[in-house]
Amino acid sequence: MSEEEPLTSNVRPATDALITVRIIKSFPYRNVKNLIIKDIDLKSTTPAQLFTKVITEINTLGAFRPFRNVVYDSLKIYSQAHGSKSMNLVINFDNDKDLVLLEKGESISDKGLWDLGVRNETEISIFNWEEYIEYKKNPKEEW
Repeated sequence: MSEEEPLTSNVRPATDALITVRIIKSFPYRNVKNLIIKDIDLKSTTPAQLFTKVITEINTLGAFRPFRNVVYDSLKIYSQAHGSKSMNLVINFDNDKDLVLLEKGESISDKGLWDLGVRNETEISIFNWEEYIEYKKNPKEEW
């Protein structure tokens, strides 16, 4: 009988998770920069609190200076650990109803991220909702 190793995404508790936030500056030009957030409590952190934390990081870290001229107002799950990823390299177009955590600055729920399906090693996108809708109508990539 062989013992299988647990998946690395399942080893960390929900109160000490790691997530990646994909900061999207431009959809057509695919300008995306990742922010790794460690030691986040998924059970007590709400989407609004995560949003505030990410905006603070964008406005204080020098690496995100080029990303400061976008009005970010939405959060959406891009992918889960060990799950399938979207064919689109910028954002996941699928299932807005279930994957959007914050839309136009309005929290979809006051529940914690855990209750909304965010797990350890989840990737979440932060972006401007109006630009997302425009890009979704015509997902043409520019150079």
